[in-house]
Amino acid sequence: MKKYHGYLIDLDGTLFRGTERIDGALEFIEWLHKQDVPYLYLTNNSTRTPEQVAEKLRQFGFPATAEQVYTSALAAAQYVKQELNAPSVFVIGEEGLQQAFRDQGIRLTDENPDVVVSGLDRAFTYDKMKKACLSIRAGATFIGTNADRALPTEAGLLPGSGSLAMGMAYATGVDPLFIGKPEPIIMRLALQALGVPPERVLVIGDNLDTDILAGVRSGIDTLLVFTGITTREMARASAVRATYEVENLRDWIKREKGE
Repeated sequence: MKKYHGYLIDLDGTLFRGTERIDGALEFIEWLHKQDVPYLYLTNNSTRTPEQVAEKLRQFGFPATAEQVYTSALAAAQYVKQELNAPSVFVIGEEGLQQAFRDQGIRLTDENPDVVVSGLDRAFTYDKMKKACLSIRAGATFIGTNADRALPTEAGLLPGSGSLAMGMAYATGVDPLFIGKPEPIIMRLALQALGVPPERVLVIGDNLDTDILAGVRSGIDTLLVFTGITTREMARASAVRATYEVENLRDWIKREKGE
C-alpha cells in the first residue's frame, strides 16, 4: 500500500460544510498530527488572509496556523513576484488578495499597472471594471485567482470570482491566466511550500472539477470524499477519476491502518 508523506487538503465540503464540521474530519487532522505528517489547507478563497482562514478553522476545532494555509491569493502574488517579476498590480479583490501582494512587496495601483489580478470582490463596481479593462487593453497581464463561476451560500449560488474575470475577458477579448485549482500553478507553488515530492503527496477534496482535477493535471494522487459537492453518481458519470474514493476521512484513517 502506497504511503503518503504530505497532504494538500481542501476546506469547504471536505472539513466543514457551512457552519458544521464534517464527521471524521477533525479525527483525520489529529491523526496527521500524531503521525507527524506535514499538510497544507489548500483553498481557492482569495478574500481571506491565511491567518483569517486559520482562525476560522480553529473555530471548528481544527489545529491551524497561518503557515499551514495556502490560498489562491498567495499563489497569485508569488507567481507575479517570482515568474513575472512585475513591480505593480491593480487588484480587484478583497483583503486577502490585497495583503498577499503587499507581503510580496508589489505596489498596488490603478494607474498603468503591469498586471491586473481579479479575485472575488463583493464591492465590485463598473468603475473598477473600466479601469481594469483599460489597463488590460493597454498591455497589462491579466490574471484571475480562480475560475469558479458560482459561490455557494445559504442564500443560494452567488456570482463567483470567475464570473467577474470572464466579464472582463468578454469586454477586452483577453482571456485571464487562472491560478487556483484546478490549474497546475497553485499546485506547483503549494508543493514548494509543503516541501514534499509530488509522488508522495495526496490531494484531498470533495469537488471533481477543482480539487481532483487539480491533482490529475499535476500528476498528484487524489482522494475524493463524498461529504460535499460530488456524489457517487456524479463520480461514476465523470471522465475525471480520483485515485481513491471514501465516504469520509475516517475511512481513510482505517485504510492507512490496514483495517
